[in-house]
Amino acid sequence: MLQVEKSQIEKLKSSIEGRIILPEDVDYDKARTIWNAMIDRKPAIIVQCGSAEDVPPAIHFAKEKGLELSVRGGGHHIAGNSIVDNGLTIDFSMMRKVKVDPQKKRATVEPGATLGDFDKATQVHGLATPTGINSTTGIAGLTLGGGFGWLTRQYGLTIDNLVSADIVTADGEQLTLSKTQNTDLFWAIRGGGGNFGVITRFEFELYDIGTKTFGGLIVFPFEQVRKVLNRYREFAKSAPLELNVWIVVRHAPPLPFLPEEIHNKMVVVLPVFYNGDLRKGENLVNYLRKFGNPLGEHVGRQPYVQWQQAFDPLLTPGARNYWKSHNFTEISDGLIDAIIKFAGTMPTLQTEIFLGMLSGVANEVPVEATAYAARDAKFVVNVHGRWVEPIEDQKCVSWAREFFEATRSYASGGAYVNFMTEDEKDRISAAYSSNYQRLMELKTKYDPDNLFHMNQNIKPQN
Repeated sequence: MLQVEKSQIEKLKSSIEGRIILPEDVDYDKARTIWNAMIDRKPAIIVQCGSAEDVPPAIHFAKEKGLELSVRGGGHHIAGNSIVDNGLTIDFSMMRKVKVDPQKKRATVEPGATLGDFDKATQVHGLATPTGINSTTGIAGLTLGGGFGWLTRQYGLTIDNLVSADIVTADGEQLTLSKTQNTDLFWAIRGGGGNFGVITRFEFELYDIGTKTFGGLIVFPFEQVRKVLNRYREFAKSAPLELNVWIVVRHAPPLPFLPEEIHNKMVVVLPVFYNGDLRKGENLVNYLRKFGNPLGEHVGRQPYVQWQQAFDPLLTPGARNYWKSHNFTEISDGLIDAIIKFAGTMPTLQTEIFLGMLSGVANEVPVEATAYAARDAKFVVNVHGRWVEPIEDQKCVSWAREFFEATRSYASGGAYVNFMTEDEKDRISAAYSSNYQRLMELKTKYDPDNLFHMNQNIKPQN
């Protein structure tokens, strides 16, 4: 472990509102633990910021001491980029406030906030914006990589609803970014990840959706998987934007509405979300039921906040996780064949294959409008390997990689950086496509020494 003189640590402590956590502190292990249990890194210093003013001193300290630097929002990223070995981690876990202006329909969000924090604050006013599907996900990392969820078909990606942000650059300068201020950096952070600085504030546009939504889960037997996928493919071509339906193939969790004999058996699940007229939603769900012969369902009116937490029990921290994903412009026969084949060899009870529907407003945004370039993606397929024991690492990682290779030829060639693991650096240029050159130029301008490289890294030009 790198040793830093005590006097230098004290000097840093005196310059910030938050706190410093060192390896000898009793809460060090808790502070360095993140969602993916495969990541076990030990920072030399953790700076838990109390305000945005703590970020420049932390950056200057890291640069002065030659420490690698990472930034932790929610600590949920699959690659574990938020924590660094033997370096300095800027930790925003003390900065989780969400302020809502219901008249302007705007939410101002600190970088340590989770989706649960965000939903809790906005839903007091019946407001929301597109975010993810797991309430413990950090709003910062989700947003910087693009961000999608149940409302995406209707209102676009999370970045499409980002109004402004505050950033601290590699030289410690604090800037406000928007469509009228520092527009080049505002363009870059909307999909460019944490490559350009440390975001200390987000401002989002909000939409009236009320406090209740309609939807739930419809579960079919795995034997009907091909029939369900084929019908889903046809239905998706004309599904209204108010409706979002995903496909999840996995072993059945012990859900109370499923017969006990189905628990731990392979099933096909339709998570259904509808944000519109209730009668129309009920008619659509009736149609979805006819995709096969359901084993059980839990569908109806429920609080939006409750729905946003529905998948939390399947994504709790402490498990080992490895993902591989592709974007798709269509669901081909080859993709369906691969899903069925690999579902039959799924390595653990917690592992799943999910197919998410993105088609809608996000496809209408020009590729060059934001750094996020995958505007042609209508679906994303993520194989979510999840297990507990390290002895299963090779088996689970190999299975996910084999699925990835088997589906490559049917994919669009793009990528979603929030789903990319640490070993996928060769896909970064493909993820940004025609925007990659501009991103490299901006990286060279704002971070020529690549201080912010604990991410899906866009390297400065030589």
